[in-house]
Amino acid sequence: MSPTPTQPPGAAPVAPGQASGHSRRWVMGAVGVLAAAAGAGVALKRFSPSAVDTANLAGFWDRSFPTPDGGTLALSSLRGQRLLLNFWATWCPPCVEEMPLLSAFYTQTKANGLHVLGLAVDKPAPVNQFLARTPVSFPVALAGMEGVDFSRTLGNEAGALPFSVLFGADGSIKQRKIGQLHAADLAAWNA
Repeated sequence: MSPTPTQPPGAAPVAPGQASGHSRRWVMGAVGVLAAAAGAGVALKRFSPSAVDTANLAGFWDRSFPTPDGGTLALSSLRGQRLLLNFWATWCPPCVEEMPLLSAFYTQTKANGLHVLGLAVDKPAPVNQFLARTPVSFPVALAGMEGVDFSRTLGNEAGALPFSVLFGADGSIKQRKIGQLHAADLAAWNA
């Protein structure tokens, strides 16, 4: 049997209806690329903040949270100011990595009226231990695991951490990000 026109000279004959190794690899590669694209699309949708129903924000500024030192932080004390609200936890590596960046950012921007609040989705003891090792310049409050549900009201459907929300002085949501913040994010959000 002579090689088919699609086979290079000297290639092993292929039975009719049987794909060559090259064709099979090409098809498998194409399927792999399509699967990767579909997975990336699902991940992007899952880890992108969803639209926020403004009705969900009705009681937002009425909430209060305990602080690690035993006090209480009322969100109403931050109303009318620009606020970067960061949901984090001590068991979340990207959360821990961004804390020094957020601390430096707050130190640089607090004179211009931009406040940062770290809302820990964690227990008091680990938060106190973390803050003893890694002090931050901004206030931290404790939301516990209920913080995940609270973050969902702000568009974090996946309940992923870290999750950050920038509020304008008018109380509207200006920016949101699921995942670790970087200096470029903060610079853009402060512009």
